[in-house]
Amino acid sequence: MITSPYQHALSLLHQMLGKDKQFRLGQWEAIEAVAIKKQRVLVVQRTGWGKSLVYFLATKILRQQEAGPTLLISPLLALMRNQIEMAKKIGINAVTINSSNQSEWKTIESQLANDQCDLILISPERLNNPHFLDIVLPIIGGRIGLFVVDEAHCISDWGHDFRPDYRRIVRILQQLPPNIPVLGTTATANNRVIEDIQTQLGPNLQIFRGRLDRESLRLQNIRLKTQGERLAWLAENLSKFSGSGIVYCLTVADTKMVAEWLKQKGYSVAAYHAGEDHQINRIELEDAFLRNEIKIMVATVALGMGFDKPDIQFVIHFQRPGSVIAYYQQIGRAGRELNRSYAILLSGAEDDDIQDYFIQTAFPSAQTFSEIICALENNDGLFLYDILSKVNTNKSMAEKALKMLEIEGAVGRTDNIYFRTPNPWQPDLQRIERVTAQRQAELKQMQEYVGYQGCLMEYLLKALDDDQAAPCGRCANCQGKGFSNNVSPDLAKEANAFLENAFIPIQPRKQFPAGVSLSGNRSIPPEYRNEEGRSLSHYGDSGWGKWVQKGKYQDHHFSDELVKAAAKYITETWRPSPPPEWVTAIPSTRHPTLVPDFATRLAQTLGIPYFQVLHRIKSHQEQKLMQNSTWQARNVLDTLEVEKTIPKGAVLLIDDIIDSGWTLTMAGYLIRQQGCTAVYPFTLAKASERITDR
Repeated sequence: MITSPYQHALSLLHQMLGKDKQFRLGQWEAIEAVAIKKQRVLVVQRTGWGKSLVYFLATKILRQQEAGPTLLISPLLALMRNQIEMAKKIGINAVTINSSNQSEWKTIESQLANDQCDLILISPERLNNPHFLDIVLPIIGGRIGLFVVDEAHCISDWGHDFRPDYRRIVRILQQLPPNIPVLGTTATANNRVIEDIQTQLGPNLQIFRGRLDRESLRLQNIRLKTQGERLAWLAENLSKFSGSGIVYCLTVADTKMVAEWLKQKGYSVAAYHAGEDHQINRIELEDAFLRNEIKIMVATVALGMGFDKPDIQFVIHFQRPGSVIAYYQQIGRAGRELNRSYAILLSGAEDDDIQDYFIQTAFPSAQTFSEIICALENNDGLFLYDILSKVNTNKSMAEKALKMLEIEGAVGRTDNIYFRTPNPWQPDLQRIERVTAQRQAELKQMQEYVGYQGCLMEYLLKALDDDQAAPCGRCANCQGKGFSNNVSPDLAKEANAFLENAFIPIQPRKQFPAGVSLSGNRSIPPEYRNEEGRSLSHYGDSGWGKWVQKGKYQDHHFSDELVKAAAKYITETWRPSPPPEWVTAIPSTRHPTLVPDFATRLAQTLGIPYFQVLHRIKSHQEQKLMQNSTWQARNVLDTLEVEKTIPKGAVLLIDDIIDSGWTLTMAGYLIRQQGCTAVYPFTLAKASERITDR
């Protein structure tokens, strides 16, 4: 029996999701445009609408027409496991090539060569991988049946999550035959982003744009200035939700802190982030959350695009995101298959500082580009760590700059060795200025949203240029009611006490950075390493962090309360063993008395002597201006010396703020060389872990 293309697609839908399912408005039209009409298509639909369904069904239909495999490019490889499992229900053999499954590459390549794969899923970074370019792409390059760009807003400078590697996609698109269908999908694109995508995906792009209103979502904004108040609010209100949810934080440090607080209050919770923390396995956490073994995930944006759990009841932001578009994308995790879900935005005093930091560090500086180009021009080739030893920038910023230089043809790479190409190059400073100005405008818009008195959903939809935006009648502003913004004074007091006692370990460094070696190799000899140390607070945060900030930059004197808090923690909670027998401090030429004065008073409180055994032999640049480990270590070694005769017992080594840890590491190394038995670093604060966390 001959069936229409629509009926055939509907039967595939039933096979995948169940016989009671029907196409959502626009799904069949997008499938038809791609698989039947072979057009270039951009689908802009709300999160949870079913964009992955479009490319999986289109793939099946095209393969039945004897087309080649689909090449799907997505930044979300780990988060697409459940979608791939669904695709298997209609007989799609989907494979992925990534750094974690190298043992499977030969089998996958054989399947591709024999036309046994229907869809190959890769990250955009893979488009610059020599093995993929030399071995895999030639196998499928001439017979791609469908080219899919997932999260297509990443192509655009104006998208909330622009990624330079997506520029490589545009070059491949330009080389595709005009009869090869192309599909881009995104949930977060306003008119500016769509116009940019349209320019890059080519002429005659068909745009399927749906209404973005999320009818299950109830929005509310609550302003609570201090972190203690927000922690208290969470503890008091999360029990009112029967289902699972996400609490988003801006920094890795806050993610860990909020998760620990909620654990102490009896909640089933885990911290989820992409920081360098080998104690968490993100795939295991995702699976546990999907199975409802974890009720609350406290996460950075690492748990973002592509994570599909249909029964999330709430998304709460501990801090305000940097743009309305990013906020809409994140709350899209909630209520996909629920009649009622909640998106509650908490905001506080630190939000603007964090977002300003993110904006300022979004692009490498012109000086960083120039110094990297110069370093490569003066050498035949350099590894990343060789570049860092010559250029005062951090690893993340160097990687950003090198990636942009690679994509623009100014730099090449072979076996992780970077080299300068003959191509002329100048930084596009006007573009950087335009995008930075746009980010600042988006931040202002988000600030306005927090205090907006009208319909909150309507505000978001207008920002996304949804021409159907209208008052939702569901948000707290429309209904005139919602969750209380009051917190229990006793619970707030308890939360503040928690913050004041949220002490942070300082892990000892075991290797010198590249370009620095004092023992014949990069390993720091065990007998010269520091012991594990402690920080009293996170700098600037509620609790002692605010006291440290005030003492350093306003009073120019650390209070007796900080002395008492430090002494209490050292003697009652930390209790290092063997106990320190004396105290010393990191000297400073800019603030010569600040830390030694605090350390002297701390020594008196602890009842042990203070000796200033470390001295600056020349003026030095501020350590916070040193952007990577090599420069930080050199900045200490070149300017610091230790007295030849010092006490031999264990010492408490004091500084005010720790960032990279190299000042304490190198100072401890020098002290241990003089026969000291143990060095315990102790700082009043740790600099914030402001990780953008992709």
